[in-house]
Amino acid sequence: MAKKKNNGTEEPLEKQLWKTADKLRKNIDAAEYKHIVLGLIFLKYISDAFEELHERLKAEEAQGADPEDKDEYKAENVFFVPLDARWSYLQSKAKQPEIGKIVDDAMDAIEKENASLKGVLPKVFARQNLDPTSLGELIDLVGNIALGDAKARSADVLGHVFEYFLGEFALAEGKKGGQFYTPRSVVELLVEMLEPYKGRVFDPCCGSGGMFVHSEKFVTEHQGKVNDISIYGQESNQTTWRLAKMNLAIRGIDSSQVKWNNEGSFLNDAHKDLKADYIIANPPFNVSDWGGDLMRTDGRWHYGTPPIGNANFAWMQHFIYHLAPNGQAGVVLAKGALTSKTSGEGEIRKSFVENGLIDCIVNLPAKLFLNTQIPAALWFMSRNRKNGKFRNRSNEILFIDARNLGHLINRRTRELSQEDIDKIACTYHNWRNPDGNYEDIPGFCASTPITKVAELDYVLTPGRYVGLPDDEDDFDFKERFTALKAEWEEQLKEEARLNEIIATNLSKIRY
Repeated sequence: MAKKKNNGTEEPLEKQLWKTADKLRKNIDAAEYKHIVLGLIFLKYISDAFEELHERLKAEEAQGADPEDKDEYKAENVFFVPLDARWSYLQSKAKQPEIGKIVDDAMDAIEKENASLKGVLPKVFARQNLDPTSLGELIDLVGNIALGDAKARSADVLGHVFEYFLGEFALAEGKKGGQFYTPRSVVELLVEMLEPYKGRVFDPCCGSGGMFVHSEKFVTEHQGKVNDISIYGQESNQTTWRLAKMNLAIRGIDSSQVKWNNEGSFLNDAHKDLKADYIIANPPFNVSDWGGDLMRTDGRWHYGTPPIGNANFAWMQHFIYHLAPNGQAGVVLAKGALTSKTSGEGEIRKSFVENGLIDCIVNLPAKLFLNTQIPAALWFMSRNRKNGKFRNRSNEILFIDARNLGHLINRRTRELSQEDIDKIACTYHNWRNPDGNYEDIPGFCASTPITKVAELDYVLTPGRYVGLPDDEDDFDFKERFTALKAEWEEQLKEEARLNEIIATNLSKIRY
């Protein structure tokens, strides 16, 4: 049940849980602690699902059901949980000093009974820096999740808490957190714009699986059939891949085609023959050590060989290579890719435009991403922009400048509101749909002929095309410059303060 705050509004369950769990963290880094907390939430989920089916099978024993037969659970797509790994057993042992080893043993036992979880679950609970008393309190805390809810809703509650905690841990980790987590509002925008109702959804740099979770959620919320979507993914970081497998399992999403290998998508493509209906991805920005020197003649470089020192246009061509004939892609890329001409990147971008692949470009606000301050944009691409599903857009590109949208949730991080997401997505849908009611809005969106893009040397920065808003015809440059200067000086002060803290802590370590 949500708790009343001082102003009389209710504080959501997940926020209460996060505050309590974070208090129990003590001297453990967020990067390590997330595996402890998320591992317990996952354990609670599979135990709840098992116990519910176990009770039902017990009631049907007279009809031949066997509550201890593993095949009964496999048939219902429920993980089998051995007796010593069930949540009721763990909670009964929560106050014992060896509780860490008991939980690790439970994780081992579950992996042995369920092949799809082999190598996925964390065994980090017996570590010396995790106080057994705090672990016991954490088990009690997680044990209270979904109390008061119908069991049928338990998975939804646990799934929501798992997703919320992923985001909070990413914020707590800062730059490192962004490596496994794409901000929720960015994922929601990608999914709302692409509308993946049916088909194969692919993310070759899938992080903790947020793109898949929200694709399935989109279908469910729009009364579609979740089983009409199949997901394919790849991740090079094994720890992050484990998070993805748990994130998907807790929502009952089949993750059998979410693969891990440490070479990554370029050197060891786990889905070589896949042609996807939708690609939704947030690849790492501007990666220099992607193995480009080993793949100069790779068949994926149909639109030009990407530079060895930057993977941006290698990712883009990897996505295009995996698109089905009528496939669509929505991906995040560093904003520099809209204008760069380094090492042939301008020619590759020109080839994308001339081949009619670019459907829409969205310029995003600053500070959306946790792991970088590099400005970003969304690229929407389509293999066939005159396929009849939407209107023929093959000779134009929609540019949306959303830099002024979003709101700060702390001093360093911004997010898009649901209203912002709706505004951008509806603009795109009205533009591409045959019966859409689209019109250019100065300063925000413009439908631009490819001939004009060619005149501007194939630069794809939305600001070049949307112009200034009507209400900025009398734009006060002096006022804007003063405001930007003040913001810049504030950032410099903040960086100086952080550097001073770091220097002070380093001096304490030395002496």
